[in-house]
Amino acid sequence: MDQPRDSDLLDHVIVPIAHPEDAGATARALTSYDPDHVTALHVVEKGGGVPDKTPVEQSEEMAAESYAAVQEVFPDADEHTAYSRHVVDAIFESADEIDATAIAYQSRGGNRLLQFLSGDLSLKLVTRAEIPVIALPGDE
Repeated sequence: MDQPRDSDLLDHVIVPIAHPEDAGATARALTSYDPDHVTALHVVEKGGGVPDKTPVEQSEEMAAESYAAVQEVFPDADEHTAYSRHVVDAIFESADEIDATAIAYQSRGGNRLLQFLSGDLSLKLVTRAEIPVIALPGDE
């Protein structure tokens, strides 16, 4: 992927979202940055040879509700659903597919043990990205 110029940083921002509350909070946090175009991304985690964490239909319903929450803030936001065993890889692949200029996310926090067990997705996101990653401030 080509490196975007500084002026292009907010041309097309991809926003990974987990559930409707997260989607709304992330979209609200992004508004002050005034991106030109937003694509909301929901990753349906696949089990990879074991049962999925949630049934696909339930995950797709969650995605639809999450997209609606983003579109309350950004009515023209696009929707993108990815199916993957590896969430961070799916974010990068999706960003590449849609030619995103940046990834904007809001950390979901958690204690250190939870972060360790989850592989600290935030750390992977900011250290392995080929495009700028914007860590949005938390919902107060």
